[in-house]
Amino acid sequence: MLPHLPQQFNAVITGANGGIGSAILQRLLSSSQPGHIIAVICSPLRMQHDKITSVVADLTTSSGRRTLSETVGEQPLHLLINTIGMLHDLDLHIQPEKRLEQLSEEAFMRVMQINAMTPAMLLAALKPSLQGKHPSIIASLSARVGSITDNGYGGWYSYRASKAAHNMLMKTAAIEIGRLNKQAIVLCLHPGTTDTLLSKPFQARVPSDKLFTTEYVADRLLDVMAQRRPEETGSFWDWAGQPIEW
Repeated sequence: MLPHLPQQFNAVITGANGGIGSAILQRLLSSSQPGHIIAVICSPLRMQHDKITSVVADLTTSSGRRTLSETVGEQPLHLLINTIGMLHDLDLHIQPEKRLEQLSEEAFMRVMQINAMTPAMLLAALKPSLQGKHPSIIASLSARVGSITDNGYGGWYSYRASKAAHNMLMKTAAIEIGRLNKQAIVLCLHPGTTDTLLSKPFQARVPSDKLFTTEYVADRLLDVMAQRRPEETGSFWDWAGQPIEW
């Protein structure tokens, strides 16, 4: 499954009740390679397994991150997959902006907090378990619209900015973690348009062959992780295994 990692490796998956997170969790459980999986959720986990420890925690808060780090403890962490992200929130009246006048400071800060700051703070909280001499893969979901080079359409100001910031934070963390663990691989991954609640309001214009199932995306992302090497840490890849320009 993940040849860079040992048998019975330790893993953390955030957003494990979400579409992609749940599919990745199920895919890992179908293999004998993982030993212990910590599934981070905001509500009770929908599946049970003797390899899973579920942690109910809000990772946007310091207390939630502390709960997770205490659960991980001093054990080495071989796999960290972050699937937390925000594009819209009807309750908070957050939607992708089409024009500058639609920008809201409150909405911008919330999207930035979830998509950029929280993944970086997650790495900070788990840093003691990521450093060392053990192989480790750290993968955080990004989006192609976070590529400044690829931005040819405009719009979606907050989401684009938050994912660009996410990518810079992950790239910078990759350099630091690489000094502390030569076998660590930090990756930003674009899953493509996946049939989840995040993309639901925007699926109407997506061709059927470009709207992926969560199971397909989980398989593809794990394949991309399996192909990476430590010298590729701090890089940005899509679901098809193609590099994305920053």
